[in-house]
Amino acid sequence: MTTISQTAGRSLRPSSSSGFFRALATAIHALFDRLERRSAVKTLNELDDRALRDIGINRSQIEDAVYGQFKAELSRYL
Repeated sequence: MTTISQTAGRSLRPSSSSGFFRALATAIHALFDRLERRSAVKTLNELDDRALRDIGINRSQIEDAVYGQFKAELSRYL
């Protein structure tokens, strides 16, 4: 009986192109994440101070809230 070490003539080793596509997908995901966060900052900056106070932040905490850099006093409201 014969042992087969390759499947359909392909190497079992991952190809370098799969690493390229993984890096490309990661970069695209990061780009969309950044665009979404920038949009959130813009939307929150358009709110008046009363609306911001209703959600538990003030104007100086907008970027911290959007980018996940919560400060101790902010985290108690969330």
